[in-house]
Formats: sequence, structure tokens, C-alpha cells
Amino acid sequence: MVRPSEQVEYEQMLLSRHGYLGKHKGRRHDGNLERSAYILLSRIRVQGPMSIGELSEAFGLDTSTLNRQTAAALRAGLVERIPDPEGRMARKFRVTEEGERQLDEEREGNVRGLERVMATWPEEDVAVFAAYLRRFNSDIERLEGRSWPRP
Repeated sequence: MVRPSEQVEYEQMLLSRHGYLGKHKGRRHDGNLERSAYILLSRIRVQGPMSIGELSEAFGLDTSTLNRQTAAALRAGLVERIPDPEGRMARKFRVTEEGERQLDEEREGNVRGLERVMATWPEEDVAVFAAYLRRFNSDIERLEGRSWPRP
């Protein structure tokens, strides 16, 4: 007999695979942002300007990884460095207008894709599914000790 948790594991594995179907090098065919930039911009948008140290803590990644990701985002004009609004020494990263535009465009493309997948679902099923996903992610965040701010 298969345990329900084994079914969840298998479906989660498939979900992570499906996320990359129709993508090229981590991008949607019609999208501009790589996955790491999408996640970085999403976090800064919701939380506000963040330093490398804050990003490292938020993502649980080493600063060298975040230095590479933020450097790429700076070169692409997606973020800019600003003085800490609270007057501290560390400079922070803020999403630029171009970063906001590309993030909105990417997110809308993702939403359109999800809407195609769930086109035959009743709206209440979509809402229940979203609530379960939020609960699942929130419990992962609780266990990791890193919550993700939600708009």
C-alpha cells in the first residue's frame, strides 16, 4: 500500500519537472527572466530593499552565490544599489522600473500558463489548491526557520 506522503513526494517530483517543460535554460520561451532573477526580484519586491546579508539569510545561500546573482541583475538593469534607507553602512538592492516591468511580464506569463492548465477547474478548486500550496510552503518555511513574506 502506498502511503499518502509517498504520493505527495511523487507528484511534487513531477511538478518540479513540469515547471521546466516549455522552458529553455530556466526561462519560459516567451519570458526574459532566469529563475534565480525571478525569485530574487520577487523577494525584494515584497520585502523592500535588502542587503547581501539579508538576502543570504532570507534564501539560506552563501554570500558568494548572492553576489553573483545580484551582479547579474545589476548588469541587466533589474536592480540598483542604494544607501540603506535606515542609515546603516550596508548598501541595499532595490528593484528598478525595468526589473518591475520584467517581473510583472514574467509573472503574468506564468499565471497565463497556470490558467491554461486549470482551465476546466471550478474557481473554488483553484482557491482550495492555492490554500493547500500556501499551507505546504508555510510548513516548509516553519521547519527551515525562514518565512517568505507574502503580499
